[in-house]
Amino acid sequence: MTTTSATRPGSPHRPTRTADPLADPVFAERYRAMLARDARFDGQFITGVHSTGIYCRPSCPAAPPKPGNVTFYRTAAAAHEAGLRACKRCLPDAVPGSPEWDLDDDLAARAMRLIADGTVEREGVPGLAARLGYTPRHLTRVLTAELGAGPLALARAHRAQTARALLTSTAMRVSDVAFAAGFGSIRQFNDTVRAVYERSPLELRASARARRRPVGPAAVEPAVGETGVVRLRLPARAPFDAAGVFAWLATRALERVEVAGADRYERTLALPTGPALVRLAAVPDAAALDVEAHLASLADLAPLVARVRRLFDLDADAEAIDAALASDPALAPAVAGVPGIRMPGALDPHELVIRALVGQQVSVAAARTALTRLASDLGERVALGGAERVLFPTAAAIAEHGADVLRGPAARIRTILDVSARLASGELVVAAERERSELRAELLSLPGIGPWTAGYLAMRVTREPDELLVSDVALRNGAARLGLPSEARALAARGAAWAPWRSYASMHLWRAAAAT
Repeated sequence: MTTTSATRPGSPHRPTRTADPLADPVFAERYRAMLARDARFDGQFITGVHSTGIYCRPSCPAAPPKPGNVTFYRTAAAAHEAGLRACKRCLPDAVPGSPEWDLDDDLAARAMRLIADGTVEREGVPGLAARLGYTPRHLTRVLTAELGAGPLALARAHRAQTARALLTSTAMRVSDVAFAAGFGSIRQFNDTVRAVYERSPLELRASARARRRPVGPAAVEPAVGETGVVRLRLPARAPFDAAGVFAWLATRALERVEVAGADRYERTLALPTGPALVRLAAVPDAAALDVEAHLASLADLAPLVARVRRLFDLDADAEAIDAALASDPALAPAVAGVPGIRMPGALDPHELVIRALVGQQVSVAAARTALTRLASDLGERVALGGAERVLFPTAAAIAEHGADVLRGPAARIRTILDVSARLASGELVVAAERERSELRAELLSLPGIGPWTAGYLAMRVTREPDELLVSDVALRNGAARLGLPSEARALAARGAAWAPWRSYASMHLWRAAAAT
C-alpha cells in the first residue's frame, strides 16, 4: 500500500458532506477502501454508519452502507461524539494504532502521544496543555476542530478501548480492569463502557467468551499470586520486522538492566507510580508482540503499552515505507530482504539522551561497556520478577555523581554532566511530545551536542521519520555495501529521493553495515 490522500497528513480534518459524497476525492478513496474491506486501512480512519448508529473499521465484513449514510472520522472519540457506538462484529478498536500520530508533528499528533501515555489521567487537561505549551481552551479548540473531539473525549475513548481489550481477553477482576484502563471510579468505568459499546463490562466479557477467540491486544490473566502482573498481546501493522528490533536492542543491552535475545527482551524501567519489569517476546507467524509486565500499580499499564508501541514502532505504515524505499534500485534488495523494517523508539527519553551522549564517536561495544559501568555504579537496585535488578540511573544521579564514574575525554564528560543537570531540573525537556524543530534547535544550542546527536534523538524520541544521519560512519559504510554513495554530501543528495522515510532508509543502511 502506498500512502494516499486518505491516510496522508493533510487530509481534511472533518468529513466532507455534500449532495454527492463521492464527488469528494478523499471520501471516494476511503469509500473504495471500505468496499474492498481493505484491512491495511484499519486504524487509519473510522467508518461511521449513521443509518445503524455504529462505527466500524474499514475492513468490517458487514454489508457496505450507502455513501450518504457514511461519515469518515479520524478518531473513535469523534465517532463517540457523533453519537455512534462501536460495531460488535468488527471491533474497530482492536487494531494497531494510527501511524499518523508518529508521522505528524503538529499539535494534534503530539497531544495524541501524550493522551496514549495517560497524561490526562495523571495531570488532567491543564497538565496536558501545559506539557504542550498552550492553554486548555486553545488545546480543546484545536483538537475539536482537527480530530472531532476534545482532550477529555479522546482520553475517554482511549480508556474505553483499553478496558474492552482487557475485559474480552483476560479474567482480571472488573475493578482491576477499570483502574488499569485509567478510570477514576467503577461507576465512571461502567457508564463509559455502556455508552461506547452498548453493553455492560460483564456482558462484553461474556460475549468474548462465547466467541472463544482472542481479539485486539489480547491479554492472559496472571496466575494466582502474581499480583501486579499483566500479560498482553499488542498488534502491529504488517509486515513487521520484530527480529530487527530485538537484534538492535540485544547489541546495546546493559547487564542487569536488560536481557535480550533473538526473539525476546526484558528490562527494568521507571513508570509514573514506580519501577516495573517488562518482558517482550515475538509472536511466531504473527505481526504482534507479547508483553508481560510486573507493575507497581495497574495504573501504569496504559503508559507502558504506549511506550512499548513506540519502542517497537508497532504502528508504522510498513507497506507505504517499503514501497517508497524499494523504488530506489540500490535499496530494493534490502527492502525485499527485510520487509517491514522498524525504527526503534525509546522507553525512557532521558536514558536515551545519556546513551546517545556516551555513544558519540565511539563504537557500540565501547558505549555499552561505559553505560553498563554507569548503571552498575549509579542505578537503583530493585526487587522485581523474583530477582534483584538495576534501574538505569536517573539524570539527577548522573549529574550529582557521574564525575566519579564516567571515563573518557573531559569535554564529553562535561557535556554529559551539564545535560543531566538540565534534564533533572526541567530546564531541558526531551520527550515524545516535543515539537521536533524546536527540540533540535535547543539541543544544538548546548555545548558538546552536534547534528548527529540531535538527529539521533529526533529519530528515536520524537519518531522523526525523515532523518538521514550522513555523518555516521557506520551508516556510510552500509551505504557503500549497497552500492550507494559513501561520501556524506553525495549520500545526502541521493537520499533526498527517499523522503519522507529517510529514517527507515537509515535503518537499512545500518543493517547493511552490521552484516557479515
